[in-house]
Amino acid sequence: MEFLFKASPAILYKFFTTPSCLVRWFCDEVDIQGERFVFYWSGSAEEAELIEHEEDKRLRFQWEDAEGEEEYFEFDFSKSPVTGETIVQLTDFCDADEVDDQKQLWESQMEDLRKETGG
Repeated sequence: MEFLFKASPAILYKFFTTPSCLVRWFCDEVDIQGERFVFYWSGSAEEAELIEHEEDKRLRFQWEDAEGEEEYFEFDFSKSPVTGETIVQLTDFCDADEVDDQKQLWESQMEDLRKETGG
């Protein structure tokens, strides 16, 4: 999935990597220790490891309970040469029967992020 933002890649990167920003759009609470991110929603915890990152360009996470290394979720940040907007390309893996729900979830999350970053 791709999403357009008016915010720069540097600003968006901070919204994916700092606790004070993550709680504004992604989760209720987060604990970050090195490459380990523990996200909390309604008291339930989910742990992910940051397995690849390039500042202001890419973040790749893998959930603790992923079934294999090929299952991850990734955010790539780039600038549109035409509009100058930041493109966030999202890659996520889920079961076939969860695709529509996952798309709706990410669309909602990205809309919340868009509101927090000013468009």
